[in-house]
Amino acid sequence: MTFGTEITEAGTRFRLWAPKHDLVNLKIDGAGLQAMRPQGGGWHEFVTTDARAGSLYQFVLPDGLHVPDPASRFQPQDVHGPSEVIDPNAYLWQDGDWRGRPWEEAVLYELHIGAFTPDGTFRAAIEKLDQLADLGITAIELMPVADFPGERNWGYDGVLLFAPDSSYGRPEDLKALIDAAHGKGLMVFLDVIYNHFGPDGNYLPCYAPIFKDVHTPWGAAVNYDAKNSEWVRALIVENALYWIEEYHFDGLRLDAVHAIRDESPRHLLDVIAAAVREATNGRHVHLVIENEENESARLLRASHGEPLQYTAQWNDDIHHTLHVAATGETSGYYADYEGDTAKLCRALAEGFAFQGEVMAYRGTSRGEPSAHLPPSAFVAFIQNHDQIGNRAFGERLVIIAPHEAVKAVASIYLLSPQIPMLFMGEDWGALQPFPFFCDFAGELSDAVREGRRAEFAKFPEFHDPQRRERIPDPTARETYLSAKLQWNEVAEPAHAEWRTFYKDLLRVRHAEIIPRLKGAKSGCYDILGDAAVRVAWPLGDGSTLTLCANLKPDPLADFELPLGHRIWTEGRSLTQGLGAWNVVWIMNKDASDHVIA
Repeated sequence: MTFGTEITEAGTRFRLWAPKHDLVNLKIDGAGLQAMRPQGGGWHEFVTTDARAGSLYQFVLPDGLHVPDPASRFQPQDVHGPSEVIDPNAYLWQDGDWRGRPWEEAVLYELHIGAFTPDGTFRAAIEKLDQLADLGITAIELMPVADFPGERNWGYDGVLLFAPDSSYGRPEDLKALIDAAHGKGLMVFLDVIYNHFGPDGNYLPCYAPIFKDVHTPWGAAVNYDAKNSEWVRALIVENALYWIEEYHFDGLRLDAVHAIRDESPRHLLDVIAAAVREATNGRHVHLVIENEENESARLLRASHGEPLQYTAQWNDDIHHTLHVAATGETSGYYADYEGDTAKLCRALAEGFAFQGEVMAYRGTSRGEPSAHLPPSAFVAFIQNHDQIGNRAFGERLVIIAPHEAVKAVASIYLLSPQIPMLFMGEDWGALQPFPFFCDFAGELSDAVREGRRAEFAKFPEFHDPQRRERIPDPTARETYLSAKLQWNEVAEPAHAEWRTFYKDLLRVRHAEIIPRLKGAKSGCYDILGDAAVRVAWPLGDGSTLTLCANLKPDPLADFELPLGHRIWTEGRSLTQGLGAWNVVWIMNKDASDHVIA
């Protein structure tokens, strides 16, 4: 890499881009200071035979401040401590024949390493891979692992983007997890954050122009387009390639890309996508984005159907429409989906529910037309870390919605032509909450605690200060522990029933949907009534997949289900109509038998 350390035949090379200083010193294994040699352009370099894999080092600025390497591969003493020299070639990979899997085969499972198992480590996660593969999962998606301050964090406060957090294990432990997953046919994705740095432990501003005078919801915007931004951009592009090449990840999920402020002629997202596509070397590598702006232009396909840039986008519109149907909640952004069955149809058939219309919650227009995109350009879900954890108490859907409603919406998104994503524990109806948690100290801890409670003060149910006080303290260890999955519950009858339900749905997906996904087109739809829809998609083999659903507790009479092979029925259909929470999936394998004109 351009940044960080490199073990060479001449010795270990240390590099730091610190344009704010003419002189930077280096301290290795606690010894005396060594003056680094200026290289021009703000770069400083030092090569020595006194450092090797395992050596600890820090850069020392003229004022005496000791800082870690911004491209540190490991921080054994957390973000404020020294960096460790890591030999990237020391791990012996066993996945030499692995080339990944086509995107159409993806069944994603989002998980937080710390809360996924009792031990909360990379090595402990390996022990659960067989259960995920048996369920029908084909890819795990790790919430961010980049080094954050303290022992626990969602991961979105990372400050050292190349270093897996030491609370989860060492770099070789993460590689072992990915290696083991590949051995079981599982892809592994990593959530990365390029729109901001965390508030504690980011030393980059002390020596480099990392920020600019533009604000985002998470603080100052990263400098991707102002003076001296070329090396900031290079740092991020190298980070994306680092995870793909050095760790063999099968793809990345880029967090909140709408918050990346870049007015340069070539947007950072374009550069990242091009660099990753060029480096894939025959592997299936997939790039997924979270984008509040619903920019379909970032999801365009080539003439043969392969993504030009980004493979897919998390489809919040699918979540919001199904959540409103299942729970009846209409506060916040859910108000924009209340009683609007057309939004539900559009999200299912075309991907985006908002395609340029004004969203009342924002007060501005949102989205671009998306019907020209294939269904696989969208990732569908009914739960994820955000949609659970951004609730005051972090309740899962099975806590706040009737079980028949949860099964109805689950049977929709798991068999949809869009790519499904489960959240850890969803498959057995886990009852553990997933509240927001972190491990800040001092004034920052107080600010996070009070700020979170203040966020909910605008909601009627939290106008009472005493009720706000019951919102879990995100900085308390107990809050983090409450999120840990209780794997001993999986075999209990109620949870085993949920797991069988999910496993059966995924078995149908693998048998009936996945083989026909490549070449599938967006669908067309009819509104049958309030929260009742019929949607049909032409699939890649010429067959037609049809969904008929009634997402309410009242039956829909006087409706005749289309003919065809019923691959799934959830709830009880009427002789002439759909029952309460009734979902029917129909496969017509005759290309001439179109259900909707």
